[in-house]
Amino acid sequence: MNKRGVDGSAGDADYGAIGGGYAEHRRPDERIAARIDEALGLSRTVVNVGAGTGSYEAADREVTAVEPSAAMRAQRPARLPAAVDAVAENLPFGDDTFDAAMATFSVHQWNDCAAGLREMRRVARGPVVVLTCDPDLVREFWLYEYAPAVLDTEARRHPSIETVARTLGGQVSVRPVPIPADCTDGFNEAYYARPERLLDPRARQACSAWSFVDAERRERYTEALRRDLESGAWDRRHGALRQQPSLLGSLVLIRAIPS
Repeated sequence: MNKRGVDGSAGDADYGAIGGGYAEHRRPDERIAARIDEALGLSRTVVNVGAGTGSYEAADREVTAVEPSAAMRAQRPARLPAAVDAVAENLPFGDDTFDAAMATFSVHQWNDCAAGLREMRRVARGPVVVLTCDPDLVREFWLYEYAPAVLDTEARRHPSIETVARTLGGQVSVRPVPIPADCTDGFNEAYYARPERLLDPRARQACSAWSFVDAERRERYTEALRRDLESGAWDRRHGALRQQPSLLGSLVLIRAIPS
């Protein structure tokens, strides 16, 4: 049984409290979208599980969005259809209803990730496409020097790539996704070359892992980053990243098709 708060959020993060800026800061990046689109192939009907504000829903496909958080559903653009209020672990659709299923930055939010993945596999005839982070790589990002508890939280929440692949079954491919230096989707690693952006509390709020750290520690982490940016210490250690067009970090795209 999923425990859902007043907002309807079904995982461990309260999007009624932190989700207000997602539409502003978590805008889909067209280069990441192109990789998702390629993975979906010729699929016409797609279910987007944990759809949030509608990021990465292609206009040329028939997308059915599933999102338990009222705050996130309310931020969906008017051009997109309303999302179904349901959780990943209990999708209200019959077997093989859709050509494909997708989830972007979502599987780590679910109460029972394996159950949600099995539901995606059940309702999709073809590919299941999951954009997620490899927890084994999360702590390699420079932010770990400043906000270790935030990235420890990210690593803890994300399922292992092996778990996702094994649960989905079939023929599975796992591909790293380059993160552009000017990425419009504001997850933590998207700011690898723009560290100043993480001084903005709304940008941090749009990365749910920050909400698991108490306010005093968040402030301490942010001030340490601010000091190093002002003194030039960050640039002395990591400044070359400002000229790097993309980063191969923890972001991966998993695609599973039935055997």
